Formats: sequence, structure tokens, C-alpha cells
Amino acid sequence: MAREPEDNGSGVDESAPSEADVRALVERAKQGDPEAFEDLYLLHFDRIYGYLQMSVGNRHDAEDLTNQTFVKMIESIDRFEWRKVPISAWLFRIAHNLAMDHFRSRRRWQPEEEPPEPPGSEARSAEEEAFHAIGQRSMLEMIEGLSEDQQQVLTLKFVFDFSNAEVGTILGKSEGAIKSLQHRALGTLQRQLAGTS
Repeated sequence: MAREPEDNGSGVDESAPSEADVRALVERAKQGDPEAFEDLYLLHFDRIYGYLQMSVGNRHDAEDLTNQTFVKMIESIDRFEWRKVPISAWLFRIAHNLAMDHFRSRRRWQPEEEPPEPPGSEARSAEEEAFHAIGQRSMLEMIEGLSEDQQQVLTLKFVFDFSNAEVGTILGKSEGAIKSLQHRALGTLQRQLAGTS
């Protein structure tokens, strides 16, 4: 199942598996099929790793936490249930919890390198284009002044392209709380931009 993305020029990955394909993979993984676990790993690795690298700020910890995320997936796949959100949101929830545990144990974040560009970042919405125009580095510096929850919401929404419902599942918050956090974060960023113009 693992394939290289095929871009048809519209920014849409035609080789991405359908929801039905992913559901079938999950069912095979629940039955203990090692190839299904491998396909789920290959399908989600880049996004989980990118999220964790942005969250923890260094490659080594991100690699360790990514591996832990997929170990937890293997250990608990039988408890995963399809609801309103896809398995990717469930995996991001595991990764988010591991990152929070990491911060609690380390109590200090020291970024050592630039965060990676997320896969598929070529096709952007108008909001993402505005964020990109500011420049990734200055944007990261600007969001450091936001609350941790606001930073997580913006990262998951605009870097990893999750819906409000999916972000709510990942962060353990209601969809309304996610909308509110996003609104306040964007308002703060807008005021910061107005102050620098």
C-alpha cells in the first residue's frame, strides 16, 4: 500500500489511500497483520515526526517520541474505534500526549534546528499563504508569545491541516474550544503584525 505521492498538478495526492483503504488497514492491523502495521507506519510517519519535531524542538527527541507513538499504536490498536475523526487524529493524540509527558519530564525546550516543511505544503489556502508570507521563522517567533494551547491549535490547523473536530480530539477539547483558541490566537497575531508594520 505504501506509495510515493502523485501530484496531478492540483495539489491533490491521487495515490493517498481512501478512507475505506485506511479502515481496511486498521482492521487488518487489529488482526495482527504486520504488513498492515507497516503500511500504517509508512502512511503516517512523516506527519507525526514533523509534528513532534515542531513540538519538542529537536530531531533526536522527535525520533524517539515518533517511535514511541507507533509502539503505542501497536499496543493499543485493538482499542481504536472509528468515530468522527480518522486514525491520524488518534495517532496525533498519542504523539501529543507523549510530547506533553516529555515536557513535564524535561521542563525546558531548546530548539536546535529549523522545523521541517510539512509534506504537501505546496498547496496552501489563503490563510496559509498569509502565514507563509510572514516567513516561517518570524511566524514561529510570533507564536512563541501565544499560550501552549493556542500554539498547538495553530500548528495542527494550519501546518498539518486538521479540522476543528480532529484538533479537538487530538488536544482533548471540544470543537467550540478549538474555534475559540484559534480565534484568540489569530487576533493576537494580527495585533502583533499591526504593531510591527
